[in-house]
Amino acid sequence: MSPARPTGARKDPALQKAGKKTAKTRRRRGPGSPADRAAGGHRTDLLETMLRIRRFEERCVELYSATKIRGFVHLYIGEEAVAVGVNEALTPEDAVVATYREHGHALARGITPDAVMAEMYGRTTGCSGGRGGSMHLFDASRRFYGGNAIVAGGLPMAAGLALADRMRGQNRVTCCFFGDGAFAEGEFHETANLAALWRLPLLLVCENNLYAMGTALDRHEAQTDLAMRAASYGMVAWAVDGMDVEAVEQAARRAAEAIRAGAGPHFLELRTYRFRAHSMYDPDRYRGKAEVERWKDRDPINRLLNRMREDGGPVDDELAGIERQIAAEIDRAVEAAEQAPEEPVEHLLHHVTSAPAEVS
Repeated sequence: MSPARPTGARKDPALQKAGKKTAKTRRRRGPGSPADRAAGGHRTDLLETMLRIRRFEERCVELYSATKIRGFVHLYIGEEAVAVGVNEALTPEDAVVATYREHGHALARGITPDAVMAEMYGRTTGCSGGRGGSMHLFDASRRFYGGNAIVAGGLPMAAGLALADRMRGQNRVTCCFFGDGAFAEGEFHETANLAALWRLPLLLVCENNLYAMGTALDRHEAQTDLAMRAASYGMVAWAVDGMDVEAVEQAARRAAEAIRAGAGPHFLELRTYRFRAHSMYDPDRYRGKAEVERWKDRDPINRLLNRMREDGGPVDDELAGIERQIAAEIDRAVEAAEQAPEEPVEHLLHHVTSAPAEVS
């Protein structure tokens, strides 16, 4: 497991040569000590959740191409280790605020594939009642406060949730995901300043995939070490290999434990990469194929699989079973979404305005 590195100037990993569960997992216990078996079972859980996100989104690509899913769709493929590793460090009482690329966050948080797929279809059985679609997944019962279509738009809301918890004396963490493009927005700097000033229980997770839509990080930020910039606000900040799910989990646990102990906000710069274009509409002409292939060599799913194989676990048989289970889940989710009702036209104005106030 790669430890979280303290903030400091270093080359981007792309330039270096170093190459909550939604279902119960049936685990096969191999030889070794109880601790080894427990570690192996946990790795299986991490693998299963990353695979669920990957296969779900691959199906979404097929459905989008078949015009079953419409509107904007932003894929998380390649970044699965971030959502999975961070969510492993959170409790059900903690809050999560996500970005518009949030399918992975929602599934890792425990929202079912059925509820997410129905939302992709715009059906009433979706987690947002069919009104949110790909960019606005929401589930208050899991304290998942949505995807946000506006870059950095979730940050002030996350600060508010964290402030509310602190004022109520509740020892909870609010985790806010956002991309490197958020550093160009005032909301990030305002939130970081107030979070540090008020010592809010806020975990700021920057998914640095090196591109703000189609603009490379070094073309919109003079200082590309984002953890260093966050540290300037007086909060603890680390840069972490976002393609290693175990390194992400370790760093997130360390940060969450410190926040719960009253240490104030923490910032994680998770250096990751999306294998697909910014959105399904994006021709992806701003980066070279060779760069994409270099990052695919660090695929977080394959990295964990290789680590499990090196440790002698019964990986391949277990992997086949997990793949069958996930394929069946997604098939059921698609079938249920296609049979679910659309919202009636007469409900068009529901949830748009509040009921008229009675005036005495």
